[in-house]
Amino acid sequence: MIQRDYLDLATVATALLGDPAVGHSWAAGSALPEFRVSGLAGHLASQITVVAAVLDADPPGTPPISLLEHYARSTWTDGDIGSALNTGIRLAGEQTAAAGLPALREQAAAGLADLRRRLPGVPADTAVQLPFGPWALSLGDFLATRMLEIAVHCDDLAVSVGVPTPALPTRAEETVLGLLCRWAAARHGGTAVLRALSRSERATGIAAL
Repeated sequence: MIQRDYLDLATVATALLGDPAVGHSWAAGSALPEFRVSGLAGHLASQITVVAAVLDADPPGTPPISLLEHYARSTWTDGDIGSALNTGIRLAGEQTAAAGLPALREQAAAGLADLRRRLPGVPADTAVQLPFGPWALSLGDFLATRMLEIAVHCDDLAVSVGVPTPALPTRAEETVLGLLCRWAAARHGGTAVLRALSRSERATGIAAL
C-alpha cells in the first residue's frame, strides 16, 4: 500500500529534521549549489505538508497522466539551477524555513500526524490536481513523486550536515529506485541504464535527475 510506504518514508524525513546537526548547520550552505541548509530543510518538510494541500484541493478537471509523462513535462529537470523555476523552488524552501527550525519540525510532525489519520482512507487511484503543474496524477503516483523527493533530499540534507544518510524503509526504497530506473531509461534509453548497473567499463554518466 503506497500510502503506508509514503508515511513510513515521511517518518524518516521528520526524524532527520530533528537531528541536532541540522540546527548546528542551519545558516550554512548545503551540498546543493545555491541552497542553504535551512532552505533544503524547508524543501524537505514541504514534501509532507504539500500532500494535505493536494488532498484538500478540488478534483481535477482532466484525467491523470502517467508518471513518466509527468516528468517529461516538468521543466525543473533541465539541470539549469538558475532557471526561474529552480530559483523559485529554493526561495520557497527558505520561506518555509523562515520561522526557524523548531517551528519547521513542529509543522512537519503535525502534518505527518494529520496524514496518518487521513491518507490510508483515500484510494490510490484517486485523481489529484498538482499544485505545481496544470495536470493531474493518481494519488499513488503523486505519492511516488514525493517519496522520490524525500529519499533524494534526505541524502542531500544528511550529507550537508555531516550525519549518515538514514536508511530507507525497504518497500519505499524499492519504489524510489524503480522510479529512478524507469525515468533514467526514458531519458537515456534502456541500454544506457543496463550498462550503468551491470557493465561499468561501458557505462556512460547517466542520471534521472
